[in-house]
Amino acid sequence: MATEEKNYAFQERKRVLFFGLPWTFTKYLISDDMITVDTGLLRVEENDCYMYKVQDVKLAATLIERMFGLGTVTCYTGDVTSPQLMIVHVKHAKEIKNYILKASEEARMRRRTLNTLDIGAEGDDLNPED
Repeated sequence: MATEEKNYAFQERKRVLFFGLPWTFTKYLISDDMITVDTGLLRVEENDCYMYKVQDVKLAATLIERMFGLGTVTCYTGDVTSPQLMIVHVKHAKEIKNYILKASEEARMRRRTLNTLDIGAEGDDLNPED
């Protein structure tokens, strides 16, 4: 549970699909350096992911979600506890997706972190003379 005061770019609640009402106990807090997901009523769980660990972001919206102005944002991360961090049934989903993409790139630049892909290059294949 976040006790310190922080400037959040977005504070959203997971909503039920019926009329998009916030009747759930899941809260999403998105700042320029971290994404926090608070869930639960009796058993509370807080999951954080640093913004620099977000590698890619996807926005999906079903027909019912679009009818009620909702969407689901999936963040593909390098985080151990949540490789796919889902921000489910939220309003302003497109703005949240765009913000996370921009903020994650800025966070990587601040930390001088580089994402690389393994394209299957083997050490033996690089030197054909051997």
